[in-house]
Amino acid sequence: MSDPVIERLQADRLGVLSRLGALLAARSVSTDPAYADGMAEARAILLDRLATAGFANVGLLEAGGHPAVYGEWLGAPGRPTILVYGHYDVQPPDPAELWKSPPFEATVRDGRLYARGASDDKGPSSIAIETVAAFLATEGGLPVNVKILLEGEEEIGSATLGDILETNRRRLAADAVLSADGGRWRADMPSIAVGSRGIAALDFTVTTAVKDLHSGRYGGVVPNALHVAARLIAGLHHPDGRPAVAGFLDGVVEPSESEKRSLAAIPFDDAGYYTDLVTAPAGEPGYATLERLWYRPTIDANGLWGGYTGAGGKTVIPNTAHAKLSMRLVPGQDPAAVTAATVRHLREHCPPGATLSIREGHPSAAYLVPDAHPLLLAAEAALQDTTGQVPLRVRNGATLPLSDIVRSRLGIDTVMFSFSTADEDFHAPNEFIRLSAFEDGFAAWVSILRRLGTLTPQEFEAFRR
Repeated sequence: MSDPVIERLQADRLGVLSRLGALLAARSVSTDPAYADGMAEARAILLDRLATAGFANVGLLEAGGHPAVYGEWLGAPGRPTILVYGHYDVQPPDPAELWKSPPFEATVRDGRLYARGASDDKGPSSIAIETVAAFLATEGGLPVNVKILLEGEEEIGSATLGDILETNRRRLAADAVLSADGGRWRADMPSIAVGSRGIAALDFTVTTAVKDLHSGRYGGVVPNALHVAARLIAGLHHPDGRPAVAGFLDGVVEPSESEKRSLAAIPFDDAGYYTDLVTAPAGEPGYATLERLWYRPTIDANGLWGGYTGAGGKTVIPNTAHAKLSMRLVPGQDPAAVTAATVRHLREHCPPGATLSIREGHPSAAYLVPDAHPLLLAAEAALQDTTGQVPLRVRNGATLPLSDIVRSRLGIDTVMFSFSTADEDFHAPNEFIRLSAFEDGFAAWVSILRRLGTLTPQEFEAFRR
């Protein structure tokens, strides 16, 4: 039996892609002030779309950073209220020369739509927005009460999201969050991500002298800031790959036998994973790839620079070097404690003749959805309805800051329901989303909203914090 909402979405496919194309053209890079006009353009497009679709109280929620876009439809008394989340900010397009088509111009090739933000997160957010808009256009209402929150700072750690939620607690009150961000494990395997790793980050600068020095006059007799920084980074791990930071693994729980059996049941080509990447396995010994990716924490150097990096040579002893570190965290770890342990390690291993300055980022704890949460069960049922397969429960090695922030500020849980896929090169050149994701996503979003319309708010009460 056909569904009128899905029929409308299918009939409006060109309109959906056209509207998404306009949103993708907005250069909404949140980390760089040079893109402020693009951020404002993306907000304007989304504000107009929500208002045109029939949402009420459409506007911006601000807390000193990039504003979030908000709208609500509350015409389903006695039904749950779902906060639908997405984000409109994107990563920088650099290096631009590696793109096969302009990064802010939606381009279709071989069943894929290429552009920065296509997969993370404008495409998946558009699937959610277009679905609720189609409900309102077709049926004049929604099966549940829906509040939409489209963040502008996800790519910079959701710096002011907590303050936005705190300031607007009553306006944003809901029974659960359904996130259009998060990503699928594989396009050909129905799955639902029930957990994500947390994150902590820091930058540090090593200073070893008052200025850069001539390598002939000073080489071998004064510390080289780049050498110091490189040794500090290398010292974060033992030679076999185990974290060397004292206290870093405090609170980490080993995967249970049940979890190991579940991992073993997931079709995963371990050898092919590395072959496709043209690399070899690395990390903690004694753990399989998916265990390391989902159940173990990491410390990674994201950048290291200093001295001369231009064309040709310049024989100097750099007096400063800079590095960026990030730590992906798992349930049981305290982000503040992990950061403190890492800072302590760096300071203890900084040699004489060098000084260290450190700037900490915005941490976020790891997250797990309760096994029997009604939104999780509805999501699994919707995927089974639309694919004919029971979805596997997987985890996400990345971080969705929203989940931890919403849990702490609003006391509710988040279920990831994104139709981007892990291999779609988000954060890299040539980011894309499969066009098939729209068909898959529309069917699943229609199904889950109809299922949620059969529930009551009372069924969510046991999961509030």
